[in-house]
Amino acid sequence: MQDHLKTRFKIFLVVFFTVMVFGTLGFMYVEKKSLADSFYFVIVTMATVGYGDIHPVTGGGKAIAIVIIVMGVSTFLGVIANATEMMLAKREMEARMQKLNMVIGVFFSEVGVGLLDIFSHYDPEFDSIRPGLIVTANWTDRDFQRAIKDSRDHAFGVRMEVVDLSSLKGFLMERRDFLVRLLENPVLMEHQSFTDLLRAVFHLTEELAYRKGFEDIPRADSDHLAGDIKRSYHLIVGEWLVYMKYLRNNYPFLFSLAIRTNPFDTGRSVTVKG
Repeated sequence: MQDHLKTRFKIFLVVFFTVMVFGTLGFMYVEKKSLADSFYFVIVTMATVGYGDIHPVTGGGKAIAIVIIVMGVSTFLGVIANATEMMLAKREMEARMQKLNMVIGVFFSEVGVGLLDIFSHYDPEFDSIRPGLIVTANWTDRDFQRAIKDSRDHAFGVRMEVVDLSSLKGFLMERRDFLVRLLENPVLMEHQSFTDLLRAVFHLTEELAYRKGFEDIPRADSDHLAGDIKRSYHLIVGEWLVYMKYLRNNYPFLFSLAIRTNPFDTGRSVTVKG
């Protein structure tokens, strides 16, 4: 929607300035008016003000005036209308994104942070990525960009021999209804990457829910579940970093709590110190 409005606005601007330049130069040449008078006449004509203090007296000048009236007035009104529409659309988008980030915040409070804590214990390379995920109050946009890039490059392995599938199943099943309600929320259509995360987590939940037990599961099935865990782990870390950046820029008090409960900080404490 925004891209369509921007494209249309650019087209109107190009036509508007073309008519304005053509009219100004035309009146200077045909009507022998000064640059200021010619520009003034074009503007008052396109704006439909038409004071009448300057008007064409030659046939060529009248022809140029007709072109300005036919093309310029409609283009001028189009520029104003599109600028207003873009402004309203931007406000509407900001309101939708505000609601979306509220939903994302609830997800991390109820599910996301807990899953990050669980998944990080399964990661054989956790110690190599952990230092880069200790978000502090001094982090800049560059720090977040670096962390997001590093998280994309990380393998996010899973040591299935230490995975407690029964506990993971219990954790997710307790929150299954919550995940379903999130997936039913239409506002999530505005955020494809977060929707992908929800689908990955819900798929993992379904995979575990269909299994009655996890004793002596085949190697192929274990590898399949490891892939589902890795997918969710990878997506959730990236979205968590984006959300942390959003909190830092918009809600410092929520960012402070998120720092103190960072699942990657082994020495985390909710207590404010110093």
